[in-house]
Amino acid sequence: MSLKKFVCSVFLGGAFAGILASCSAPVPNSAGSVPWNSPKAADTIGTADLRSAPEAAKSRKVDRPGIATGWGREMESTMTYTDFQRAGAKPKYVSTIRYNDSGGAKEMGVNRKMSGTGMQKAAGGLVEWGMSGGWGMLDNYWWRGERFVIGKKGREYQLKIKNISHVRLEVVMSVDGLDVIDGEPASTKKRGYIVGPGKTLAVKGFRTSQKKVATFKFSSVGGSYANQRHGNTRNIGVVGLALFTEKGREPGSELQVREGARPFAEAPSIRARD
Repeated sequence: MSLKKFVCSVFLGGAFAGILASCSAPVPNSAGSVPWNSPKAADTIGTADLRSAPEAAKSRKVDRPGIATGWGREMESTMTYTDFQRAGAKPKYVSTIRYNDSGGAKEMGVNRKMSGTGMQKAAGGLVEWGMSGGWGMLDNYWWRGERFVIGKKGREYQLKIKNISHVRLEVVMSVDGLDVIDGEPASTKKRGYIVGPGKTLAVKGFRTSQKKVATFKFSSVGGSYANQRHGNTRNIGVVGLALFTEKGREPGSELQVREGARPFAEAPSIRARD
């Protein structure tokens, strides 16, 4: 049975910039999450009620150093629905980016002598992605073989994903171990944004409704959304991307078929001996 999904549209300066991505609606569960096509879901996502989280959160003192991701300003980011059937239950690829402030990076032993451009290829070369802040992309450094970005407390940032393949792709995104759509603990079983071939998706924050998001903002660990909403800072400092291909439209399928083509498809005729 097919599930309805939603398309994330982006508005720039009040003008419609076009559909960049789409994702599936949350599946109703025993906890009482509401499907997007329900009237009850007009302004909130499931039971999280993300907009009231900062006000409703209890004060939790955390003395951990470094930065995490907090609740930023609310901004427009409209979405609607589309269909997408995954090729498999498990993601085709998983990619991560670690982050911290300058002091934290130094204590962690991040190699700052070598850096790379903000957008890097990942997921078998199907996408390019990175973190942007201010006027451009944030540079990548390296820590234990993984990408590492250095942020600054109080600054907003976005996640950018460009589909460089020729087919649609679904990307499930997480920040500090939380799903960027519902703000709850992340899982690859949840559905995500769908990026068309050649398109770039800008994930600007945790979604608060079908029309708005709360921007990602570098904060203290104690002031992070993970701590304020869930009281859990175990997974702060990491951004995740899980990529799924579409059933029947896997990248490279045509190439594989052509590589397997035989010049003599039929079995050779059998000749009688003299």
